[in-house]
Amino acid sequence: MVSAIGFTVIATNLSGRDEVLMLAKDVPAGHVLTTKDLRTVQAAADAGVVSADDRAVVLGREAKVPLVAGSLLAAGHVGEKSNFPPVGWSQVSLAVETGAAPSDLALGERVGVLPGPSGTAPGKVAADAERPPAAVIGTVTGVKAAESAGAARVVTVLVETGAARRATAMEHPRIVVLSAEGRDAP
Repeated sequence: MVSAIGFTVIATNLSGRDEVLMLAKDVPAGHVLTTKDLRTVQAAADAGVVSADDRAVVLGREAKVPLVAGSLLAAGHVGEKSNFPPVGWSQVSLAVETGAAPSDLALGERVGVLPGPSGTAPGKVAADAERPPAAVIGTVTGVKAAESAGAARVVTVLVETGAARRATAMEHPRIVVLSAEGRDAP
């Protein structure tokens, strides 16, 4: 029996895996964590990830930032008060028509928001038309399904505050997923 316990302890230590907390579902910033939001997994985790033994410490605390299902919970993700969006960043909600964004768009994806087609015929520019707004780069923080067939779905994107007005000024916005390389947004 002593050998079995010793083997278990040694195997656990050698594998480098610990029981840690992982998000069971997407959680918006400001949400108070409950047991339904978290699950325990075995992972080779770095310092800063919340141990399963510390579950009681994080339950009842607010998510400081939006949290994505399947990600490991870090101590800095929870606190007494949400501080999201960070200074210099804003969230914009966009009505995105069917076909103007990938159907599998998910939280945390890095995207480009582009102006969609205007009411002008292809190849023609109205005399008083202004130049369309430039693309805006951001991170998806929310996706709300369309309420009815053919209706737009609402996509919320975290963008630099200076680009928020450009993003909201776009008529019929289109969203494209960008490569994860070069991520610099929070």
